[in-house]
This record gives sequence, C-alpha cells and structure tokens, in this order.
Amino acid sequence: MHAVIMAGGKGVRLRPYTTALPKPLVPIGDQHAILEIVMRQLAGAGFTSCTLAIGHLGHIIRAYVGDGSQWGLRVDYTTEDSPLGTMGPLLTMLDRLPEHFLAMNGDILTDLDFAEVLSTHRNAGAPLTIATHVRTVDIDFGVLDTDAGKVVGFAEKPRMDYRVSMGVYGVSRDTLARYTPGLPLGFDEVVLDLLADGTPPHAYEFDGYWLDIGRPDDYDRANAEFTARRGQLIKGA
Repeated sequence: MHAVIMAGGKGVRLRPYTTALPKPLVPIGDQHAILEIVMRQLAGAGFTSCTLAIGHLGHIIRAYVGDGSQWGLRVDYTTEDSPLGTMGPLLTMLDRLPEHFLAMNGDILTDLDFAEVLSTHRNAGAPLTIATHVRTVDIDFGVLDTDAGKVVGFAEKPRMDYRVSMGVYGVSRDTLARYTPGLPLGFDEVVLDLLADGTPPHAYEFDGYWLDIGRPDDYDRANAEFTARRGQLIKGA
C-alpha cells in the first residue's frame, strides 16, 4: 500500500510556530513531530511506501525523514516550486502512483485506520473516498430564520454540527487523469467536478479521535491531550 502526504504548505494559520519549522514537524508532546506520528501509523497499518509532497522548508522535512527506513517505509519526494493546492501535487507524480492510493494532509492527529480507508475505497468502486468527521461549531451570535421580511425563528448562540473532510482520501489514479499537471488543483474542484458528473465520492464516516493541527487552539489541545492518548495514537508506544 502506498500513501502520499501533502507537506508543502506554509502553515500560515499556525504562526509563529511555523516560522522556522514546516507545519508537519511541529512537536506534539516531548518527543514526536506530527509527521513522525503519521509515519509510524502508516507503517503500523501495513503501508510499505510513501511519497512526501514538500515545498515550504522542504529541505528540513527531507533531512528529518530521509528514506523512511527508520519507520520501515520507502519514502520518496516531489517538490512544489509554486503552490499547487490540495490535489495538484498528485498530478506531478501520477505516472508513478499505484491504481489506488491514500492521500492525506501532513498535519492531522487521529487514530483513523488508514488501511481500512484505502480498502473501503477499493471495494466501493468510487472515484474518490473522503474520510469524514463531525465538527461542532459554536456560533457566537443570535441566529435568525427569516421569511418575507419577518423573523420566524431564533436561536441564541447555537452549536451546530457539520460533517467535514478529515484531510484523508482514498484516490483512484483515473480520477485525476483529466487534469493538467503543473496547474493548481484544489480538493473542492475535484469534488464539485465529480458531483457535476453524477459520480459522487464515497464518504468514510469516522467518529474516533481527530484533530486538524491547522490552528493554534487545536495545536494546544493536541499537546494537552497527547500524553493520555499516546498509546492510542502510536501503537506499542
């Protein structure tokens, strides 16, 4: 099994932590970087190879990960000279990827079974599989329902649940064949194209532990919770 990790972003939302370190290498707990945890999880799930799509401070990631042998993985790299979006980096390496593969962001902390996501994708026969999770959002305002200029409903600072993308995908190579390598391509564009074509992605619904380490409050939460969850996130640790 093969995985592609998107690790080329600048991590703007996580500054100042990412001023000197690429976001996938910010530390979680006392010993581990986010990317190290992900690599350990992939190896533990049976993945044998991985491609890292690097850009911002990519030389630091390359120096840290090397050939991946420390985790029992074969690691190679592709470099973004300019930002290509979420899915754009995949186009530059499409000819060397297997028919079905896992693609994921390099800044998530989760106990998701990556192998099961890829297996489900193969079995579903869908062009794309999206791992999803429920995210609760607190609305800091009174929310009004209106109709013809009249208020017909009201909720004071409601909490709303949304099922969101976790940043982990099962991808079929043929799905991306129509796009032009070297041009930016976002996850949103691919999903909207599939919906327009009448070939919707498959949703892999996951209700376990997941944090997108894209914001300082999520990063702080990850560090606060990591010690208690270490054995859950890194098997055998």
